[in-house]
Amino acid sequence: MNKPTLLILAAGMGSRYGGDKQIDGFGPNAETIIEYSIYDAIRSGFGKVVFVVRQEILEESKEIFIPRFGDLIQIEFVVQSLKNGVPEEYQHPDRKKPYGTAHALLCAKDVINEPFAVINADDFYGQEAFQALGEFLTHEVKPGLHCMVGYAIKNVLSDYGTVSRGVCDVSPEGFLTGMIERTAISKKEDGIYHEADGEKLKIDAENPVSMNCWGFHQSIFEQTEKLWLSFLEENKENLKSEFYIPKVANSIITEGIGKVKILEGGKVWFGVTYAQDKEHVMKELKKLHAEGEYPAKLW
Repeated sequence: MNKPTLLILAAGMGSRYGGDKQIDGFGPNAETIIEYSIYDAIRSGFGKVVFVVRQEILEESKEIFIPRFGDLIQIEFVVQSLKNGVPEEYQHPDRKKPYGTAHALLCAKDVINEPFAVINADDFYGQEAFQALGEFLTHEVKPGLHCMVGYAIKNVLSDYGTVSRGVCDVSPEGFLTGMIERTAISKKEDGIYHEADGEKLKIDAENPVSMNCWGFHQSIFEQTEKLWLSFLEENKENLKSEFYIPKVANSIITEGIGKVKILEGGKVWFGVTYAQDKEHVMKELKKLHAEGEYPAKLW
């Protein structure tokens, strides 16, 4: 059996952060967050890494990452652009931003022929998440059976502003039954609330949410392509529309053509959304090195 692949989504614009956080240094030796994910993936049995990047940072990404661990794991780069995978009749000259995470996934379909995990470049997921993904993608995955690492919402909030999270509904057997993207989530004195458009909804602190940490059988590409073409047709005049992975997950569940198992493993998470997050991330990484979770130098 082929070793699973890690697909890293690194084509985001970083507008709220104010720069290319995908290639910014956060660790004690200026390690990027991506490097911790790759380190954890290697020790969890992954055999290849595929980066999805913008054309503007392609060469710089290669210069940074290939010398650091190119001898340890196979590396591929693909570009997410406004034309890649977009039929000509749907290409719009006024469109500014990429089409979202599920479009990024499709950009990698020609270089992935094995089960694979999908993560964000700017999120730290923790070693246990990669161990859970590696086990599932090696021993359990099959057409129609995918997975997601769930994180309790209490552990994935920001001190610097509200966040958006995919709030999950889970069956007693541990499978995803649906996901709703909730915006403007924050912690109050009496609990965690989603407040938007006049709605105020309390969310249980232990409720699992998606942090875009998925595991898929490669058959997901065919199902995603079908949805992609429908999405483009429905949104051809909407220049800000985005095609997200949760839309794909919800679709295969509601159509009865697949299941998504919620994996335990989402114990530690921190991410970079705002510039103010950098200090916190650097402090947490330094602590993990001091505790022996990571060696003094990753490579």
